[in-house]
Amino acid sequence: MSFKEFNLKPFLLAALDELGFTEPTPVQQRLIPVIKSGKSVIGKSQTGSGKTHTFLLPIFNAINPELDEVQSVITTPSRELAYQIYEAAKQLASHSDTPIRVVNYVGGTDKARQISKLKHEQPQVIIGTPGRLLDLVKTGELDIHTARSFVVDEADMTLDMGFLSEVDQIASRLPEKLQMMVFSATIPQKLQPFLRKYMSNPVMEEIPVTSVISPTIDNWLISTKGKNKNDLIYNLLTMGEPYLALVFANTKNRVKEITSFLKQNGLKVAMIEGDLPPRERKRVMRDVQNLDYQFVVATDLASRGIDIEGVSHVINDGIPDDLDFFIHRVGRTGRKGMKGIAITLYSPDEEDKISEIEALGIEFKPKAIQNGEIVDSYDRNRRKTRSHGHEKLDGALIASINKTKKKVKPGYKKKIQKEISREQLKKRRLEQRQRGRNERKQKKESSNRYQ
Repeated sequence: MSFKEFNLKPFLLAALDELGFTEPTPVQQRLIPVIKSGKSVIGKSQTGSGKTHTFLLPIFNAINPELDEVQSVITTPSRELAYQIYEAAKQLASHSDTPIRVVNYVGGTDKARQISKLKHEQPQVIIGTPGRLLDLVKTGELDIHTARSFVVDEADMTLDMGFLSEVDQIASRLPEKLQMMVFSATIPQKLQPFLRKYMSNPVMEEIPVTSVISPTIDNWLISTKGKNKNDLIYNLLTMGEPYLALVFANTKNRVKEITSFLKQNGLKVAMIEGDLPPRERKRVMRDVQNLDYQFVVATDLASRGIDIEGVSHVINDGIPDDLDFFIHRVGRTGRKGMKGIAITLYSPDEEDKISEIEALGIEFKPKAIQNGEIVDSYDRNRRKTRSHGHEKLDGALIASINKTKKKVKPGYKKKIQKEISREQLKKRRLEQRQRGRNERKQKKESSNRYQ
């Protein structure tokens, strides 16, 4: 299938040619015709699935450049995502013979200047974060009552970040007859009342995950047991000569710690996290886009906003509590058919999380660093306790066995067998005592009944 089959306006096809987009993604194949028909939709799909152009293409196809009023409103929870959508929208608009006014409103930008411009003309396509959009709407500078379509991008993230109330207030000021598009990786229960309030019989499409991460990504797993994580990260960044490497950490403090360590060791590193002032964050993002940095250290929140061509390596400094973020992190590489390497550092107490990720269909290749090279390592599951008809061992004993050293000393198997035998003997004695207690209790109860 090609984009030509959607009967889009010629300027949009020219814009897609410039991007090198030839075949629509599954979410685009399913939802672009539905959105073009004017229906409201809920699109549930994974990161990197092509959601942005899924709603931008039909929106721009329906825009009337001659009509001097707001025609579409798009909200997204983070500034990085807003800039990402804005750049994609500008690229589409740049191919239109008649100018289409696209404006981005996010916090941390010059509000007075935005108000001054709004007094002269209204944009036709609005993109922005909920807080700034609502500010401009409440004071009357931004007139959205003429909009015919409304997009809530990353709805689950909007909910998690506490912005759903602002989006609700924006939606309440839009016309009753409105095409609404909601895109989200998940549809949490707490999002349902909002959807029911504003959407009547929407078309809901859940794009099944055929591969949670791109097949072009090499997914490596490295144990940090007995190793310094900062040293590991430095070695991984310097031995492979990555084109552009993103390092993701779970907390702002950890991001700062990694950045400081790498800088002390002579690397030029960009840091993206929540404490950065808006102007500084914008500058850093621009420098990263211009490839002024080879290494970027970021928090999970930033991971949804970073969409840079040519990310060759992603390094996970541990595993996030929300496994969706793991997918978002890894999804920064291996895009558009390019090869990428995702490296996850994990400690022994993160075994359960690794198993949960594997349950999503993701396969890890165990690796280790030896003599300045990355080499194949052993499968961490290779020594899992097997049943073989024996009694099931309890957790404490399994833990005791798993703590044993890799190099087995002579006679060690006999020692383990004795420990197993002792545990089983202890277990049988406990069971015998419990049976004895139960029998004495039954006799006593029986005796009391006949007295």
